Amino acid sequence: MIPSADKMNSFHDINTSESLFDMNYFSWNVRCSVIAAGFLFYFVIFILSHGLCLVLSVTYCSLPAKEKVFWNLAVIRGVFGIQGTVAGLWALLKDSELHADKVLGQQNWCWFNILTAVGFFVLENAAFHGSNVVFKTFDAALAVHHFFAISGFATILIWDNTGHYLPMMMLLLEMSTPFTCISWILLKAGFAHIPLWKLNQWLMIHMFHCRMILTYHMWWVCWQNLERIKQYLPVSQAVLFFSGLFLLTFIINPHWTRKKTLQLFNPVDWNFAKETSRKVNGETNKVLKKTT
Repeated sequence: MIPSADKMNSFHDINTSESLFDMNYFSWNVRCSVIAAGFLFYFVIFILSHGLCLVLSVTYCSLPAKEKVFWNLAVIRGVFGIQGTVAGLWALLKDSELHADKVLGQQNWCWFNILTAVGFFVLENAAFHGSNVVFKTFDAALAVHHFFAISGFATILIWDNTGHYLPMMMLLLEMSTPFTCISWILLKAGFAHIPLWKLNQWLMIHMFHCRMILTYHMWWVCWQNLERIKQYLPVSQAVLFFSGLFLLTFIINPHWTRKKTLQLFNPVDWNFAKETSRKVNGETNKVLKKTT
């Protein structure tokens, strides 16, 4: 069912209320402002994390520059994960209007979360690609993940009549991110042996299983509304969405769930294990050359 002209016009009317959720989100000035605010908010958290850790964490001070960047990215991802989890759960459990129309239903509070998410993804992509240039590294899998994240949410701004239920479910996939942040930081600090790390790891693995169930739910929603999706969703947006959902369902989620489960029994920093191995081998070779 196509939204009525009156309803669409009401979307575009400028609301004078000062509430964040009552702004005119079809105005590009408002959109750009909220995206910039989201970018700035997470950038400030990045800087605060760096400053506080320099003062409070001996482990952080001993890390190479690349791992410090990863540490602070883990922190902002954890905060973003909390935002995504709250927004996604509200859409899944509370918002009756989104449930009434999962293909075209929109809410202003969803617009706010989508726009701040775009700001976060812009920052994360800038940090990721910037660190790749500075440190001469490249992670193809992570690059693909970041591409689908930012492009998927950016298409919602281009085709802005599409619904918000599925984007909110995508944000709910961030439910594992706070646990991943805690796991990595405690691991780097040498606390992988304490009960708190193991409990967090169990919860994180559980969240990854929940992510897999959530992707099945998204496929079911799409199947139940397939004819309306064909009718209202642009082909290019549909191709991007279903490609990303396929990767999440059958490759990324199973792979990450397996790795996190293995990590519970073998606490290893998978992100920098190869670099650590190269350093150890390099130091060993130097010692052998000196002794021979």
